[in-house]
Amino acid sequence: MRGGGVSAGPYDTLNLGARVGDDPLRVHDNRARFAAAAGVPAVALVHAEQVHGADVAVVDRPVHAAVPAVDALVTTTPGIALAVLAADCLPVLLADPTAGVVAVAHAGRAGLAAGVLQETVSAMVGLGATAAGTTAVLGPAVCGRCYEVPEALADSVERLVPGSRCTTRTGTPAIDLLAGARGVLRRAGVGAVETVGGCTIEQPERFFSYRRDGVTGRHAGVVRLS
Repeated sequence: MRGGGVSAGPYDTLNLGARVGDDPLRVHDNRARFAAAAGVPAVALVHAEQVHGADVAVVDRPVHAAVPAVDALVTTTPGIALAVLAADCLPVLLADPTAGVVAVAHAGRAGLAAGVLQETVSAMVGLGATAAGTTAVLGPAVCGRCYEVPEALADSVERLVPGSRCTTRTGTPAIDLLAGARGVLRRAGVGAVETVGGCTIEQPERFFSYRRDGVTGRHAGVVRLS
C-alpha cells in the first residue's frame, strides 16, 4: 500500500524507495513508519539493492544499507524483518515456520527468467527449510492484461518460465508474472502459493507503478520471524 507516509507527489505518500529521486529525509521517515507498522525497530528492517538478477543473500544481523547486488534475502534470525520493494515487479514472501526460515524475493521479468525464485527456495532449503513446508505469498504486480511486451520477448521468457506468456486485453503479446511465478514455485515443490494485492497498474490509489507513471515511489512487502 502506498498510503500513510509523508512524501509528496509523484511519490505520495509512503514511498520506501531511496533511489527514485524522493527527498531522503522523507524516505527515512516513511521507512520508520513502515517498520513500526511491521512491529520491528527501523534498524531491524533489511532490504536488498535489487538489480534484477537471481543472487540471494543470507542475513543474520541488522544492516544499515541495502544488501548489495542481490534480489533475494533469507534469514533464520528472529527479529529481523526482510523487505522487498516493488512498483510493478512481483514481490514474493516465503516462510517455513516449522523450520524457522523466511525469505523475500524481487521477481520482475528479468529476475524471474534468471531463476531468482528457484535460487531463493534452494537457499531456504540449505538453511533447514523444506519446499513442502514453505508458503509463498505473491504480492501486487503488473498483471498479464497490462504487461505488453514484444512477441520475441514474450516467447523468450516463456521458454525459461513456462506458463508466463499471455495476451493483453487487445490480444497483443504479454507476460504474466504471477502465473509464471506460481508455476516456478509449484515445480520447486513449494507447499502453498497464495496471491494478494492485484494489479499495480490498475490500482493507482493503492500501489505505485513504474509502467503507469514513470517517476514514482516504491511500496514493499515484509516478512519476519517472531
